[in-house]
Amino acid sequence: MKRLLLLFACCISGMLYAQQTYTVNGEVLSLYTEVEGPMTLLWNSIDGEYRYFIEKNGQISELKNTKKEGKFLEEYKATLESMSGDVTIDLFDIKLTLPSLKEAVESYNSRVDPNYQYDSTAGGLKGRLGGFVGITNYPYFVNPENAQLLQVGAELEVMDAVKLQRHSIVFQFRQIFASSSYDFSSSQLMLNYRFKFINTQSVSAFVNAKIAGYNYISQDIDVPQGNGEATNIAGSGGEFQAPFAFGLGVDIALGNGYLTLQYQDIVALNLDDNGDFPVDIAVGYKFNL
Repeated sequence: MKRLLLLFACCISGMLYAQQTYTVNGEVLSLYTEVEGPMTLLWNSIDGEYRYFIEKNGQISELKNTKKEGKFLEEYKATLESMSGDVTIDLFDIKLTLPSLKEAVESYNSRVDPNYQYDSTAGGLKGRLGGFVGITNYPYFVNPENAQLLQVGAELEVMDAVKLQRHSIVFQFRQIFASSSYDFSSSQLMLNYRFKFINTQSVSAFVNAKIAGYNYISQDIDVPQGNGEATNIAGSGGEFQAPFAFGLGVDIALGNGYLTLQYQDIVALNLDDNGDFPVDIAVGYKFNL
């Protein structure tokens, strides 16, 4: 548990890199600094869209790539060319992505300033914070009637937007509530890993793996026996788990965040199921931090 808390603290502290407010063409924007130097690269995800800006000599210009009649105009290349007129930069392979723009701006800064040094920790980490609600039959415990219970939860997702764009770590709390017909409840705090096999500005689809955490349960259940009698299972308690439970999800850009849909705990390699088909569906919303 101490190691989990330490990892959580490290991730939180890493997320607290500078985010400053700028006015660009009359629009007030909160932007992250990705590269700082003679030419500075700024960015953020705004209304579900990644936007990039170049600052040089106090002037800020947005890098755009609009689409007209089915073709991208690649205006960002002309902007980079005009702002780097004192140095020749090969613009042919530059894409409007954070890693590609970062490489181009670093190349420019290192050529105009022999003493230029890049802080590789700046601007990579970002986070999303949100909540969800759904239903689950939690098939990893006795559930005689295959009852479905209400669940709510919250999660903090931490990712690297530069080097590991398809990967993220998620700290998730989930509360499952007992019902009148099935007196079982569970409080879970889990460390998750996500791999985004689809990753675009508007939609990402991912596999979620629950790696480790703590699960506290309370139950008072009558389990029918073959002789017509019932065995009562009652009590409460908690344990640390490494369930390696896998699920699927999708994030859809909406406003200043993402609508999220999840099908959790489809299969768990380290937990025994009760034979019921898993039903664990949740819907929620996450804000960009």
